Amino acid sequence: MSKVARKGAEEARNQLPDLLEAAEKGHPTLITRHGRPVAALLPLDAYAASGRQQPLVPVEGSGRGLWGKDCARTIDGLRDEWGR
Repeated sequence: MSKVARKGAEEARNQLPDLLEAAEKGHPTLITRHGRPVAALLPLDAYAASGRQQPLVPVEGSGRGLWGKDCARTIDGLRDEWGR
């Protein structure tokens, strides 16, 4: 994606047709209210790509050893602590 344009809410409302055309061409726009970002107008393909679930296969087994050598004892200890 290219550099993101920033528009105030009123300006974005007045320029909506132009902003939609820009989004169709791949140019996103950040819409602000009182200088704070509140929304983004972006190309549909960029939006669709952002919502895809990332595969979990790369993290498989990454928790080995996380609970110590005896995970059951560690979990029992945590339950005792939480029960206080």
